Amino acid sequence: MDNFSSALLTIDLNIIKSNYQRLRDQLGGKDCAAVVKADAYGLGIKPVSKTLWESGARTFFVALPEEGIELRQILPDADIHVLVGVMPETEEIYLQHELVPVLNSLEQIERWGHRGRCDLHIDTGMTRLGLAPKDISKVPATLDVDILMSHFACADEKDHLLNNEQIAAFQNACHAIAHKRASLANSSGIFLNEDAQFDLGRPGCALYGINPTPDQANPMGNPVRLQGKIVQVHEIDTQHSVGYGATHALQAGQKLATIALGYADGYLRSLSSSGVVYVDEAPAPVVGRVSMDLITIDVTDIEAREGQLVDVIGPHNPPDQIAKQAGTIGYEILTSLGRRYKRIYKG
Repeated sequence: MDNFSSALLTIDLNIIKSNYQRLRDQLGGKDCAAVVKADAYGLGIKPVSKTLWESGARTFFVALPEEGIELRQILPDADIHVLVGVMPETEEIYLQHELVPVLNSLEQIERWGHRGRCDLHIDTGMTRLGLAPKDISKVPATLDVDILMSHFACADEKDHLLNNEQIAAFQNACHAIAHKRASLANSSGIFLNEDAQFDLGRPGCALYGINPTPDQANPMGNPVRLQGKIVQVHEIDTQHSVGYGATHALQAGQKLATIALGYADGYLRSLSSSGVVYVDEAPAPVVGRVSMDLITIDVTDIEAREGQLVDVIGPHNPPDQIAKQAGTIGYEILTSLGRRYKRIYKG
């Protein structure tokens, strides 16, 4: 790490590769796609998608056509599918860059027409995107459907009643619409049961270490380590407060360290006085409010010095743990990772 960088983000591509293999194993020989939307969940679409290609992934999903165009430059031979479908006057973009649209409505089906291969999204209970079941009979028999797909709403809750309802609704759609491949299982869906898996798994978050089975130990590895640098150590000799709003009182004898990292870098403000970082192996709580560029931690009983790196995300505090402290989900932690870090890719 150079002396100018205040934070270091290390992404272990070998762990992403092993996560992909773990998901393929769980699918028991069924095909496994890779979702790389939102810059591969904040970890960098270029190195991550190349790693997944080397691991055997051939089908990729992105959210937006511009993401698909970027991915096409990285992986010229990949099979790239775009989840938002065909907006008005975008049809030629898909053809020009060999992108497959996921059609979500009768209007999108009409807009796409007979331009070639497409996917079709059926809403089986998410009520977010997809064709309503009542409209299935209106799908033209001539539509060239590659992947017939839907999306679980509650797969991370294994016993939720909606899971079986969605599987049954999707099975009905599969019987009614001609297609080449069927895909329902997201990361958590892959771990539900064999009935949920169909032909193609569609993992996203699990590739990047988020736990697809929250009620059990995480079967995935965490590829992310974010380290912030201590820029000042404070010995508290009289009663003080710390940070904006003076929300946290300090006592004489406490010791604080200030880290050059804040909400501008994706360390959420909701982690104020609730986050925990690790100085070597020792947990150090965040005290006071998270600022744009700085956080303060209590190192009263910890050896700490200027220039020392501390683990903001790491082996002891993976994204899911930080998300719990922030009252959010691991997805938001990863996709909020800032651009000011020095990034290092291992493997």
